[in-house]
Amino acid sequence: MPELVRVLVVDDSAYVRKVVTQMLGRSPFIDVIGTARDGEEALEIVAERDPHVITCDLNMPNMDGVSFVRAQMARKAIPIVIISIAEAAGEQVLAALDAGAVDFIQKPTALATERLMDIADELVEKVKAAAAAPRRATPSAVPSTPLPLVRTAAVTVDIVVMGISTGGPQGLKVIIPQLPADLPVPVALVMHMPIGYTELYAQKLNDISALHVVEASEGQVVEPGMVFIAPAGRHLSFVKSGGTVLTHLDLRPLDTPHRPSVDALFQSAAETYGDRVLGVVMTGMGSDGRDGAAWIKARGGCILTESEETCVVYGMPRSVVEAGLSDAVVPLSRMAREIMERI
Repeated sequence: MPELVRVLVVDDSAYVRKVVTQMLGRSPFIDVIGTARDGEEALEIVAERDPHVITCDLNMPNMDGVSFVRAQMARKAIPIVIISIAEAAGEQVLAALDAGAVDFIQKPTALATERLMDIADELVEKVKAAAAAPRRATPSAVPSTPLPLVRTAAVTVDIVVMGISTGGPQGLKVIIPQLPADLPVPVALVMHMPIGYTELYAQKLNDISALHVVEASEGQVVEPGMVFIAPAGRHLSFVKSGGTVLTHLDLRPLDTPHRPSVDALFQSAAETYGDRVLGVVMTGMGSDGRDGAAWIKARGGCILTESEETCVVYGMPRSVVEAGLSDAVVPLSRMAREIMERI
């Protein structure tokens, strides 16, 4: 991260521009170098002042947020953090992420109010993380067909569990569509997203995947051919019913930094499947997944981590690697193949 992060704030509301500038100004490591009312003005300011990070609204006149992200990434890749209202802009947020935005944060209400200050700490952290992200375009295009499944030995894994955060929507669109319909194990994953996005994202990922991708609900049978995405606001775990494993959703544990938690998913997988678990920790801020990886390793399972070179934010994988828990460090482009080879 640069010593002083230069930020451009883009929003059609003068009040929101002022409040976001004030929020970012709380950090001695951030300098707001300008503001813009829409995407067209933002493009001009970026060309003149070359900010490290851009925060951007979605609903703006002349050029909206999605169009701006596409236009800016075509010119020069700069980390962009979307600030949006989930209820009104779920489709637009996912489109902006597809276009190259690195992260997003949810406005508390549709109107600019004093509650905007409630997101100050989260915004500062996400902007600082974005500043450390590599300046590159979105991940390479998703292959049109899944990789072939080659059986070289007996299946040694009963489930693949994954944890991902910042950069997750783009990363999963590279990996999941490469997994074939006859993958012999189910996949369960946690991605840090606000409430209102995971169901829509699961639907879109399902549309481009051979596996059946769903937002997890209570009591689903965990079986091959399925990808379960933990719903925002609920932890995903597993329970046994006779010889069948079912999904379970819960608010507990209450003391985790994130809900859903990668640690909670990984621990449950280790307790349910023992040494037949393959855990994958990918791009994201913080250390969620480190303690869960320790549970998997303690039971004899295996852990893969995404390489720093392909992470948007090398936080979660770094914490696992530095704890000595990673069996292999794998770039995004090879992760699906590595998962299949480990199975």
